[in-house]
Amino acid sequence: MATQAQSNSSVVRLSDNQEEFIRSESLMQKALRRLLHDRLTMIALAIVFVMALLAIGAPFISQQILHVDYTKAEPLNSFLGVGVSGHVLGTDDLGRDHLARLLYAGQVSLSIAFFAAMLSMTIALSLGVITGFFGGIVDDVVIWFITTLNSIPQLFLLLIVSAALAPGPGSLILILGLLGWTGIMRLVRGETFSLREREFIVAARAMGASPWRIMFAHIVPNLISIVVISLAIDIGALILVESGLSFLGFGIQPPIPSWGNMLTDSTTFMRRAPHLVVAPGVLIFITVLCMYIIGDGIRDAFDPTTAD
Repeated sequence: MATQAQSNSSVVRLSDNQEEFIRSESLMQKALRRLLHDRLTMIALAIVFVMALLAIGAPFISQQILHVDYTKAEPLNSFLGVGVSGHVLGTDDLGRDHLARLLYAGQVSLSIAFFAAMLSMTIALSLGVITGFFGGIVDDVVIWFITTLNSIPQLFLLLIVSAALAPGPGSLILILGLLGWTGIMRLVRGETFSLREREFIVAARAMGASPWRIMFAHIVPNLISIVVISLAIDIGALILVESGLSFLGFGIQPPIPSWGNMLTDSTTFMRRAPHLVVAPGVLIFITVLCMYIIGDGIRDAFDPTTAD
């Protein structure tokens, strides 16, 4: 009886061990757990989330809380300091509330960076998967086009296209999205080259799966980490590009506010009203820094060699 009881208990212990093995974490679960325990990345995510909420709520904040109109010029109240006459961050050279304009400018800058990054990511992912999977003449033609496009200085190309199109958020999204996909496409293409030779792809082919099903049902899900990391970094980079174009006079044009053109316009009044320069500069710096931290944190979270 004792021997039988020991045998039963060992079976139970074996069953418990098997159950523990079944409950082991997937790569996605491990990545999410690592990400949640990364304090710096979570702080950066929280800051970007708060900035996005403030930008989305700009009409409510300016009208219901600040009780100002960001487009209304009051020359008698120009260059008011921080906190003077109810203006939390002062006023600009035309007497417009600086905080309200920063909130509306956040809508423009963040939306341009986000939608332009999404457009370039869509192009890069589609072309990268197709060229990496099929190879051959398709790959040669696309690589030839990318090489030709990259041989032209990007700033010079941006200035030419920006001057040719009517200025505005929509045209800037198209310009940045259509010209910023080449680097990400190379990453996706290289990873697709590696994935198409894996055992699960060979098995899918043997079972009769079509090339398009293999690409978008088996390969694309394995590229999620690369896509998310590149998207986060690209958003930060595009905010800087929009600011640079505004500085050169080819970005968003007044009276539409953006962080870039607000920073550019205020440099003339650096000595008289330094707060006009500091606020948009700090917002650009913090947003770009947070996006790079988020991208780096996601990369570490999805790295299978990272120790827990």
